[in-house]
Parts: sequence; C-alpha cells; structure tokens
Amino acid sequence: MLDKRLIKEKKVELLKKELKQAKIIVMTDYRGLTVAQTNKLRRILQAEGIKYKVIKNTLARITAADMGIAAMNTYLEGPVAIAYGYADPVTPVKLLVKFAKEYDRLSLKGGVLDKQILDEQGLRQLADLPSREVLLARVLGSFQSPLAGMLNVLQGNLRGFVYVLQAVKEKREKESA
Repeated sequence: MLDKRLIKEKKVELLKKELKQAKIIVMTDYRGLTVAQTNKLRRILQAEGIKYKVIKNTLARITAADMGIAAMNTYLEGPVAIAYGYADPVTPVKLLVKFAKEYDRLSLKGGVLDKQILDEQGLRQLADLPSREVLLARVLGSFQSPLAGMLNVLQGNLRGFVYVLQAVKEKREKESA
C-alpha cells in the first residue's frame, strides 16, 4: 500500500512540475477514437513539442488543487486526456480543433490559460487567433506605417526642392544662351 501511494505522489509531483511550466492546458474527451487515431494525434502534437497524456482524474484533481486551479475539476469527468505545451499557447488548441474537425470523436472539454479557465467556446475562440508570427508581423507593420508616411512626405519636399533647382538651372541656361 505504501508503494502505491508513493508512486501516486511521484506522479502528482511530476505532473505538477510539467503543468506549472505549461503555457496552456487543454482537457479533451477522447472516447471513440481508435488507438491508431490517438497515436496519430500524439504524433501531430509531439511534432510541435506538445504533450498529450491520459491521466487519472483523481491525480489530475490533486494536481489542480496543488496548483491553485481547482476550477479545472469541472472538466475532469469521464475519460480525459490532457494536452499541454510550453511555447505558444495557441498552437496546441489549433491542432486539437483541426483534429477534432477531422475526427469528430475527439471533443474539447475545457482548458487553462494563465490560471484562467476556458470553456470549449473560449478554446475555439483562441484557436481562431492568428499565429504569433502573424501577430508580430501586424504589429511591426503598424510601426512601419507612420514611418513610411513620414519618409514619403520628406521625399516629396526633397523632390520639390530638386524640381525648383532644375527649373532655376534651365532658366539660367536659357538666359545665358
């Protein structure tokens, strides 16, 4: 009995360590997926550095309570697999939503983003966000736009000055000829 309890405590500690570092945690219901489909999902997620584990609800509840996100327990009913990633919080959700469209047996239950609980609707809204790279490009573009406008105005003044100088040069050439 002591060994089983010690093993469970170690599992909880390991899970807590992994989930504390995660940018996002997504709970899914995988009932109805075949083993091949589940393995395919794991490979897709693993290629992006995202972990996908089936975890006993009791251990997940203990971990959630220890982490201060006990509200996560509402999504820990029935068979639950947890996906979590460390880099970009949007990528795991996008991949899971895409996979759920292809295989309707997978359903998103809820998630945790920065200790904020998200329902399925919130996860789908998060999945609709553009990628980090696109958002950064948009921000950069918005910074560049005023600078480009100012450069255009300054170039217009310089062009005007060059035209005036050219006209003065042509006038003097006509007068001296």
